[in-house]
Amino acid sequence: MLKLPENITLKETHIPALEALRQKGKAAFSGLPSLKDEAFKYTPVQSVLTDEMFQTNPCCDNFDGCACTQKQLDFEAHRFFFCDGTLHEHFHPMQGMEVLPLSEALENHEASGHINKFDALKHPFTALNLSCLEQGLFLRIFQTPSNPIVLFYQAKQSGLKNIYNVILLEKGVSAEIVEIFEGQNEAYFTNVVNEIFVAKEASLKHYKLQNEALNAVHMAFNRVEVKSKGCYESCVFQKGGKLARHELDVCLLEENASAFLNAAYKIKGNTLADTTTNIAHLKPFTASDQLIKGVVDENARGVFQGKICVAQNAVQTKGYQLHKALLLSDGAGVDVKPELEIFADDVKCSHGATCGDLNKDELFYLKSRGICENKAREMLTDAFLKTVFEGISNPDIKNLFENF
Repeated sequence: MLKLPENITLKETHIPALEALRQKGKAAFSGLPSLKDEAFKYTPVQSVLTDEMFQTNPCCDNFDGCACTQKQLDFEAHRFFFCDGTLHEHFHPMQGMEVLPLSEALENHEASGHINKFDALKHPFTALNLSCLEQGLFLRIFQTPSNPIVLFYQAKQSGLKNIYNVILLEKGVSAEIVEIFEGQNEAYFTNVVNEIFVAKEASLKHYKLQNEALNAVHMAFNRVEVKSKGCYESCVFQKGGKLARHELDVCLLEENASAFLNAAYKIKGNTLADTTTNIAHLKPFTASDQLIKGVVDENARGVFQGKICVAQNAVQTKGYQLHKALLLSDGAGVDVKPELEIFADDVKCSHGATCGDLNKDELFYLKSRGICENKAREMLTDAFLKTVFEGISNPDIKNLFENF
């Protein structure tokens, strides 16, 4: 297995908590996973990650002239910008929120008590992220924001974009967070970790649009903890990247906690899109529901690995999971591995997976109405994926997904 690349250079730091996390990451990182590792048996990261992707580049410090900060939205939002992995530290005061660069939060704040609360040994790219820790956002939300929070990630150069965010929602707070990833056609590596804490009776709706450059590798690990009567909702749409993996690890810690995870991917060429989920029901009366849909064309491959684990005392649990895929060419393929681990009685859990081609009768109907075949196929695939976005309650965010 490949060891920690030697061409990663980090700024010297006088922050003990930051340096301790780096050392912990270095000790935990034993190399990039291979196809022999069960969690990556369908996702050949070693064959796509190159030395060029581990280079570090000068920080972007031109906030006013940076193209990523000129991104426009059709709705009001609290916006934050990462350019080539660097956080633009130009924050306006935001009512109901505490916002700090992660390094500053680790130096003068209790943030170190919230970062890396899980076993990094089980997550190689999290260990790699910690070993290179510099950039990230600490966001504590103690009052429901009036507008969504949008994080833009823009890549313009080759190299490593290593980001670690910590997001805390306090009791009774409701918030919407949107992550948007875009990049120019360079061979770069985005490695993002989000640690998210949803307190009692709090609600987070977490959205993600991923359209990385076709030569890029995208790794995102999201660790979520939900307390009593808290709710975490996620909706992800992946289109870009040579290899892209979105991983969700959700712990329903207390009674009546819930999680609803929807995801879609639409890929072609030689792209690989991986959606991996792990939901742990640790207490009674918890609930989860997952719907994942993919459209795969040319020689692309989709991967879905979904695991629901119900602890011994977690009675009255409800956990559902469904994956559906459309394969539009002979070279397209999907690998699906659903899992249920149930150690409690009196639960309702299920999983399912289907794949197939477009409905020929529907395609014929549209063509008989004068619609060309390419347009008809596009209409049917868009309709297939649209059901994933139906649960988005904010019409502005829903419009982003439908026009992505």
